[in-house]
Amino acid sequence: MQTFNMIKKSLVLVGFCASGLVACGQQPAQSTEKADAIPADKVASGAGGQKIRIATEGAYRPFNFTNTDGSLGGYDVDVAKAVCAELKADCEIVAQDWEGILPGLLAKKYDVVASGMTVSPERSVQVDFSTPYFKNTMVWLAKTDGKFNPKAVKGYQLGGQRSTTLAQYLQDTYDKDNEVKLYDTYDNAYMEVKSGRVNAVLSEKVTAAEWLKQNAEGKFGIVGDEIDNNDNIAMAVRKGDPLKGEIDKALTVLQQNGTLANLQKQHFGQ
Repeated sequence: MQTFNMIKKSLVLVGFCASGLVACGQQPAQSTEKADAIPADKVASGAGGQKIRIATEGAYRPFNFTNTDGSLGGYDVDVAKAVCAELKADCEIVAQDWEGILPGLLAKKYDVVASGMTVSPERSVQVDFSTPYFKNTMVWLAKTDGKFNPKAVKGYQLGGQRSTTLAQYLQDTYDKDNEVKLYDTYDNAYMEVKSGRVNAVLSEKVTAAEWLKQNAEGKFGIVGDEIDNNDNIAMAVRKGDPLKGEIDKALTVLQQNGTLANLQKQHFGQ
């Protein structure tokens, strides 16, 4: 959701995502309110009938998105539902803006984050990650007129989504010879390349491909080769929460019985 929003901005807890931790955008929500803190006696610490609250961004298609009726959909959401079914747990999935998603987990507003989040050393200092449920790759999305050369990235204006591992990679790798511009969501970054205000966006392959379905117009595409940056996407829980072990067991079953493969084919065509 937002390999591959590895690399979705040293980490100060208060400014978590400003240093490169995660995948996007507006403030989508299944309701009009932000996720509220869960009382201590309601916080899930296991499965089997327990109540588990799961947060996703709701603006990182095809990993997660908000439907016109306010409900949440996407690969992350369907994987979370499958995990809950396997655990026989009573789950609620809520929307949370990307930059606040890890602080919200630590504040016990919810128990799990399932939001296209890349496993990174920086994030692993603060949270525990489940077994990965998707492997991502990076790509350049740009006009296909030959003006952007992915083999000689110098003198360009480059876009990305702030508070993501890709944004950190973009800044660490290309900031010296280019102007890096970061946006709240990948959709906003894509619109900037469409309008010509940036030359290319460094993105995850599946989110770029999803945007191109509706916006390619024969002028835009994935330029150059895919970049394997060991981008593994997993669910996050608070440090030491035994819920991690339950989620790992469920994901192993879903991997073995073909559920994850079927959901990837459904959402990503692969």
